[in-house]
Amino acid sequence: MMTETTIAKTLPAAASQEAQAELIAGLRAPLPYISPKFLYDSLGSKLFEAICELPEYYPTRTEAAIFSRHGEHIAEACGTGATLVDLGAGNCAKAARLFPTVRPSQYVAVDISSEFVQGAVAQLRHRFNDIEMHAVAQDFSAGLVLPDTVRAHRRLFFYPGSSLGNFRPDEARDFLAHLRTQCDAHGGLLIGVDLIKETAALADAYDDALGVTAAFNLNILRHVNRLIGANFDVSGWRHRSFYNAGHQRVEMHLEAREDVTVRWRGGMRYFVRGQSIHTENSHKYTRGTIADMLERTGWRLDHVWTDPDEWFAVVYARPANHVAGKAP
Repeated sequence: MMTETTIAKTLPAAASQEAQAELIAGLRAPLPYISPKFLYDSLGSKLFEAICELPEYYPTRTEAAIFSRHGEHIAEACGTGATLVDLGAGNCAKAARLFPTVRPSQYVAVDISSEFVQGAVAQLRHRFNDIEMHAVAQDFSAGLVLPDTVRAHRRLFFYPGSSLGNFRPDEARDFLAHLRTQCDAHGGLLIGVDLIKETAALADAYDDALGVTAAFNLNILRHVNRLIGANFDVSGWRHRSFYNAGHQRVEMHLEAREDVTVRWRGGMRYFVRGQSIHTENSHKYTRGTIADMLERTGWRLDHVWTDPDEWFAVVYARPANHVAGKAP
């Protein structure tokens, strides 16, 4: 799943033409899909917060345990006084736990859900009034554009929660290469990476007993209804997730319970019973694959911290001597 992770400046009820075109193109595709970034409207962000509290969802607690166990070493590797750019900030809780050790001079929370991230940063300002803070509502999946108020020197990009796995491998390489161009020689990258493990744990994590993940996935249809004037009936769809071993990823889909025609402004599509809309991928990595990806995109792997079972990794990378261009 994406972050805990702008079309123009945000995704409002009346979406930009680019967002509308992206959604309609996905619904019309031979294998229909909706980008996972559209999971994160205000309600979706709150539902994901709830998912992170579930016993089945191991990434959050495993990553938190790594930061707790290795926090001093992580802070030593990253240094202090940087501009901490929190990608997919959500409620900003993960970054806030770094403040006492990393002690950023500036904190920049970037998230697609404008209202959610603005509120989270407003609360943080009361707790850490010595840190300059900015909330940036932006869809950074197609490229991060930071305002001039964000210092260029010593940017530490923070991307926790295994959200990198939402990108296809080629997209992930392009994303990391783009971050490298936004980072000077004194900056860094601190990311969470979900590692390959037995499929039983993955199945439970993406289809919990309470059905919170199902509600999170189904809520995307309500968001799409608002954005393009569609008429999805949520009760006519079911959540489905599975591990695709060939692609080393968990996939989330929404499956039609019955034959249904979905209409939106200027278009429509007929879905047969059992046909699905692909809503999310969550790729899993090995130490080797993440190291290779970093090397190919202008970064140099510096440290890897894992839990004892090696289910999850926190990775710190420094800029390599060259500046990455478009990843091959």
